[in-house]
Amino acid sequence: MTKNEGMKKVALIGDVHANLPALEAVLAHAHAQEVDAIWNVGDFVGYGAFPDQVVKRLRDEQALSILGNYDLKVLEFKDKGKKWRKTKRPEKYLAFRWAHEQLSKKSRKYLRFLSQEVRMKVKGRRILLTHGSPASHKEHLTPETSDERLHELAKLAQADVVICGHSHQPFVRQVNDVWFINTGSVGRPDDGDPRACYAILQIGSKNLQVDHYRLEYDLERAAAAIRDHGLPEAFAQMIFLGRDLDAVLEMDQS
Repeated sequence: MTKNEGMKKVALIGDVHANLPALEAVLAHAHAQEVDAIWNVGDFVGYGAFPDQVVKRLRDEQALSILGNYDLKVLEFKDKGKKWRKTKRPEKYLAFRWAHEQLSKKSRKYLRFLSQEVRMKVKGRRILLTHGSPASHKEHLTPETSDERLHELAKLAQADVVICGHSHQPFVRQVNDVWFINTGSVGRPDDGDPRACYAILQIGSKNLQVDHYRLEYDLERAAAAIRDHGLPEAFAQMIFLGRDLDAVLEMDQS
């Protein structure tokens, strides 16, 4: 994709979930497209074997980032871990604990200072970066989200473009002249396609273009690192199958 004159070209990423090989593939592709910036809608960590490396890499890239719900849980682990050990599925508890232990003090401090949303104006358009939705960082917006709900969120957003993640399901929809863009997941797709997913947004005063990409990356490296650290095999199978934890565990039980 070539850059249109007068347009700002931005890589939209999210839900890396500590998968460094997937992130590296996405960043290489984005730089080859000559993007002007990288916007990250959160969930640096969770399940993958490279939490600290992912945070450091995105800091080095000077990505504009916000916090995701997994990032928040990892930051809260010190205070809430004992409770979660009793209330969370064991695999999820382990994912939070391990990520918390692996993050350096510098990375934890960096994450603590990130916001849960960012608002800005680009080419005269009001942009909102949020992990889930304008209403909640835990709300899943998907291609199946009703028009009625998006109408409600469009009124709430006070933005012309809403960029989100969390559901791991890429889409572009326009409601009430508001664009909703879900980046898809870089490191933990759960639609059955294990390839890394991200989007490139070209934005101008009159035009807006969004292209999603699915990229091959070194699945074996990502899974081997999970196994080398003694993390659950289910985490490796999530990588290979492109499915979430619950789906993988259900497969194991069937």
